[in-house]
Formats: sequence, structure tokens, C-alpha cells
Amino acid sequence: MTQPVKSFGDIAQKLARNPLGIIALFIVLVYGLAALVTGFGGSFSEAERLPLIYFLVTFPVLVLSVFAWLVSRHSAKLFAPGDFRDEENYVRTIEVATSLAVASSKGESQTSVVDIEGVIRTAQETVTRVPHRRDSVLWVDDRPNNNVYERRAFEAMGISFTLALSTDEALRKLSGHGFATIISDMGRSEGPREGYVLLDKLRKAGDRTPFFIYAGSRQPEHLLEAQERGAQGCTNDSQELFMMVMRTVVSQ
Repeated sequence: MTQPVKSFGDIAQKLARNPLGIIALFIVLVYGLAALVTGFGGSFSEAERLPLIYFLVTFPVLVLSVFAWLVSRHSAKLFAPGDFRDEENYVRTIEVATSLAVASSKGESQTSVVDIEGVIRTAQETVTRVPHRRDSVLWVDDRPNNNVYERRAFEAMGISFTLALSTDEALRKLSGHGFATIISDMGRSEGPREGYVLLDKLRKAGDRTPFFIYAGSRQPEHLLEAQERGAQGCTNDSQELFMMVMRTVVSQ
């Protein structure tokens, strides 16, 4: 009897290290008590047994519903620092996930639901597989305040940014300075296709710095045109931009 109790205590201690384990431990304890009560239920009247039957039937459905809600709306809260290789990775994951979640919500209607699970997955995959970088990226956008949270996600990975508000300013900052990659918007005050103008000038000058367009569309025809002009990617999704840029930076 002592050994099973000790084993259960060890398992309970491990489960209690994060919220998911606590939920699992709670379910085990509730069902254990329910089974114990059921074992002594022979003396119960029909009226006394009915609530117990209802509980055993409805409790799994209730737990599944609550768990689904937690995963879809509060995924970040289900992980503890011990789930990561070290505390720094945990902090970086939360920073990346929070920043990408806010960035993903931009432009969404109030009825839209941000893919929090996808954000968490993106953050975890990047933090656990990608070393902490010390690279510099040139971000060209005449409205840099629109991309604050996207940059914060990259900065949590050690990426630093140089900002340019126009094509001419970008070309000046590129002169004599090497960047790991370039991120550009498309339409600016200079013109509606200024992102391509900058890209064309760079490629004609022999500059092969990886170039990503972060604009309002990722239609197939726009993706194809960007690729044909020499860009490494084109997207309007902050998570996709984050993954594309980080993969490119790491591969250099």
C-alpha cells in the first residue's frame, strides 16, 4: 500500500509543475472520489444515485469544453518555465508570442479570433530551434509605428533594426552597410509600388540581400511577381513574416 501511495505522490508532484498537469491531477482526483462513492453506492436510493450518474456523464464533456477554451484563448498560460530548456527561453517565448498576437490582431474585426495557438506554436518552434541572434535588419516603411509589435517579436530573438522611411533613405543606409535581410512595405508616399522600385534597384546593382515584402496582400499573383523580381517572400501575415525572416537569417 505504501509503494502505490508513494508512486502517486511522485506523479502528483510532477503534474503540479504546470497548469496542464494541475488540470490532469484535478480530473484524476475527482474521478477517484467518484469511483469511491460509486463503490459504496449499493445502499443508495434511486434518487441519491441519479445525481452521481449525471455527474459521471456530464463531467468529461465539461472538462473537454473548458480545456478547448483554455487552449484556444489562453494557450500561453498553460506553460510553465520548466517546460522550456531554460528560463530565458520561456521569457523569450512569451515575448515573441505576445508581440505576434498583438501584431496578428491588427486590422481584425471585433468578431475575428486571432490564431493564438498558431502564435504560440510559432514562438515555441523559433525559440527552441533558433539560437539567440545578433543580426541587423533594414525595415523600410514610411509608417514604422504600424510595425512596432512585429519588431518587438524579432528583437526578443536578438535582432536589431535600422529604419528607413523612403527608397532613397534605404539606399543611403545600405551603402557601406551589410544587413542580414531587408523588410519593405509596398505602397509609400513615393508611389503605390515603391517596394518593387527598391527591390529592382538593389537587384540591378547586384545587391542580393534577402528581401521580404510585408504589405496588405498575399494573393498568388503578388507572391509570384515578388518571386520573379527577386524577393525571398511576400506576405501580409506577421507570423509568416517572422518565420520566413528567421529561417533566412539563421541559414546565413
